[in-house]
Amino acid sequence: MAFMEKPPAGKVLLDDTVPLTAAIEASQSLQSHTIVRRYSDFDLLNNSLQIAGLSLPLPPKKLIGNMDREFIAERQKGLQNYLNVITTNHILSNCELVKKFLDPNNYSANYTEIALQQVSMFFRSEPKWEVVEPLKDIGWRIRKKYFLMKIKNQPKERLVLSWADLGPDKYLSDKDFQCLIKLLPSCLHPYIYRVTFATANESSALLIRMFNDKGTLKDLIYKAKPKDPFLKKYCSPKKIQGLELQQIKTYGRQILEVLKFLHDKGFPYGHLHASNVMLDGDTCRLLDLENSLLGLPSFYRSYFSQFRKINTLESVDVHCFGHLLYEMTYGRPPDSVPVDSFPPAPSMAVVAVLESTLSCEACKNGMPTVSRLLQMPLFSDVLLTTSEKPQFKIPTKLKEALRIAKECIEKRLIEEQKQIHQHRRLTRAQSHHGSEEERKKRKILARKKSKRSAVENSEEHSAKYSNSNNSGSGASSPLTSPSSPTPPSTAAALGLSKRCKEGKDVRFTSSTSASASTSTTSSSLASCEPRGAYTAPAPGCERCEPRGLTQLHPEFPKGNFEESRNL
Repeated sequence: MAFMEKPPAGKVLLDDTVPLTAAIEASQSLQSHTIVRRYSDFDLLNNSLQIAGLSLPLPPKKLIGNMDREFIAERQKGLQNYLNVITTNHILSNCELVKKFLDPNNYSANYTEIALQQVSMFFRSEPKWEVVEPLKDIGWRIRKKYFLMKIKNQPKERLVLSWADLGPDKYLSDKDFQCLIKLLPSCLHPYIYRVTFATANESSALLIRMFNDKGTLKDLIYKAKPKDPFLKKYCSPKKIQGLELQQIKTYGRQILEVLKFLHDKGFPYGHLHASNVMLDGDTCRLLDLENSLLGLPSFYRSYFSQFRKINTLESVDVHCFGHLLYEMTYGRPPDSVPVDSFPPAPSMAVVAVLESTLSCEACKNGMPTVSRLLQMPLFSDVLLTTSEKPQFKIPTKLKEALRIAKECIEKRLIEEQKQIHQHRRLTRAQSHHGSEEERKKRKILARKKSKRSAVENSEEHSAKYSNSNNSGSGASSPLTSPSSPTPPSTAAALGLSKRCKEGKDVRFTSSTSASASTSTTSSSLASCEPRGAYTAPAPGCERCEPRGLTQLHPEFPKGNFEESRNL
């Protein structure tokens, strides 16, 4: 694709700072696959990450017995732990190697080759520049590449060309975007690293700056060489040592001054970290003002997107300044954010600033303003001596475009924070629901519910059984008149009533008689028990509650019963 060619329609702009997590499952239980990786793929990834100098817990190889079920289960746990270590490391989780391993569909392109094509097309229209060598992986961004340059008529001078693709927060129109990129070389400020040349098209931007042998502020903290790969420089520093107190005060004041300048101009930044601060003697100069115009996500986005009070680009800059100050003070980034307690610092004034930007209370209640930080004791007594007058003229029309783009960036951040908050609540609920204590409670409730339903079913069954007996007795018992003799069945019933009054047990024997009348009554009396010999107290014939025939047969006419007794 030519440098000035328009990008294809429907191109997806990915946020490379979105954290990835991975869970290994047994292949027999998977219904669908996102990615399938063999142990050899893990081994290849591990070898590629050795440049970071970290000791990663990859399970060892095994040639014999590597198909045993127990060994496979153990290896699965080991590989899961290996992925957890990688994805929780902020630098490793954002590198291209890990992204391609975990998400090959979105990270399959060769971005170095794409950058070379774009830069080659640029040199056709600008023949005075010449590439000396590519600076491979000196930055952390996957879609941003660097090249060492020189001017043909000044071969000793070295410059750095940076090419970057568009990001998900690019909300400027193509025309406004290109105008603002070309406006960057006119920005003059004592604490902004000057841009020598800048141009852009609808899909990317290309900028050239002077190469600095001393490198960035992060190179100073980690004692690193600027041309080395990002993983090698910062993943495993040989010596962890913070800066001196005077350096912390001076560098911090200079960075806050330039942030205040950009905020007053209405120019969104949001990309402050130690690698974006160039050292020029004892002066810090800010880099990569074009990132917000390109819509690129911040290096610390995975941190501040967890806190809903950090929802403006100004508060993002203040929070990122807290990360930078922590790194200058202790020589390393914080293990986690928010920070519960801070190690001993050169001054309590440093801790006060860190608490206002990285503590639990600050992340929960919101960030202070840059003006408030400048008034704190750590920076209020720092004297800055500079003769260069800041200058950055932005036309009114472009200022309005920047304001709208800034609002859109903040709106996307707020939506992302809302989704993260909802997901966190759901995860906590699921974790609580799956805890051992909750399982015991659910088991106890299930037992109680089962017992209750069993009792209810028994009562319901007894009621139905009683109703069926009553309806059967009413249908089969013949009515007797005063003049008719007592049928045998009635006599049997009278005898049964008498024995019940005497408190004796009754044995029911189900049998079939030749007499129709006897058979009918026998069936009505024995209908409450299954057929066959069975010895039990007759229903309603408890010793303390003798009952008559009317109680046994509610539908039996009371008058006929009295007359039968008299007969």
